[in-house]
Amino acid sequence: MKALTREKQSNRAVNVGLGSNIILSVLKTVFGAIGFSPALVADGINSISDVIYYIVVKIFIKLSSKPPDVEHPYGHTQLETISAIIVGSFIITTALAIFWNSISTVFELIKGESDFQGSHYIALWVALFTVLLKIVLSRWTFKLGKDIKNAAVLALAQDHRNDILAASAAVIGIFLGKLGFVLVDPLAGAFVSIIIFNTGVVIIRESSEDLMDAVPSEALCNSIEEILSPVKEVMEIEDIHAHRFGPYFVINLTIGIDGNLNIKEGDRIATVVEDLIKEKLEYIRKVYVHYHPEHSTKKRKEIGIICE
Repeated sequence: MKALTREKQSNRAVNVGLGSNIILSVLKTVFGAIGFSPALVADGINSISDVIYYIVVKIFIKLSSKPPDVEHPYGHTQLETISAIIVGSFIITTALAIFWNSISTVFELIKGESDFQGSHYIALWVALFTVLLKIVLSRWTFKLGKDIKNAAVLALAQDHRNDILAASAAVIGIFLGKLGFVLVDPLAGAFVSIIIFNTGVVIIRESSEDLMDAVPSEALCNSIEEILSPVKEVMEIEDIHAHRFGPYFVINLTIGIDGNLNIKEGDRIATVVEDLIKEKLEYIRKVYVHYHPEHSTKKRKEIGIICE
């Protein structure tokens, strides 16, 4: 039931973002063209790109909810991280296209090959509307993504935030263009592209770290050490390995216990350790506990933990 709720929440974030970007892409592209604003047209292209990868993310989130199977015993939640990388790739591609178009317009103005005289006020109002809408969407989507620990939804929240900066740059460019500084409008489009490019790079880097199992090892080790401290039968913690599967972790733990205990007692201790970690830590999919006789005469607190 929890997974189903999480899927519904993820889809809600995608659907709201998709609907808003469809509306904004039409408004910004049409009124950017009618209002002769390169900055707003550039932002409109950004919204069109948003629509495309929102559809991609929607497909991947649907696939990520599939239950485990023989080939994927831990489920398909890493597809969420893969979809976040796709979002980042789309963002970078869009940024490069916008930058090229904006710089070309700047050179045309400098060489006198363009008769651009500044944008109409309608372009300014559309850009302001975009800023306000994206502020609301950014805050809502980010909170939802943090609550359900979904990398794809968090990537969409970053894109909403990116759109706030992009639309704000368009507002400044259009406004100054109306005051006679016509170069500022296309330059704002170029500035928008730089913001967009940086967002794409950040999303790809963070998502790639997830796929490479770059987990917060020190914090995780400290949490597990604290959780197991009341279990006196655990005399040492030799190592901890954590692997990420979407928002979930699979923990492999090696502990040392009294060598005089029988196998049945060892299994009981291992079960206690597994249950405690699952109870105290969120998003733990599986805990594997390996135990052996403690091999050190040092006290437990003197033994360092190898956490990988």
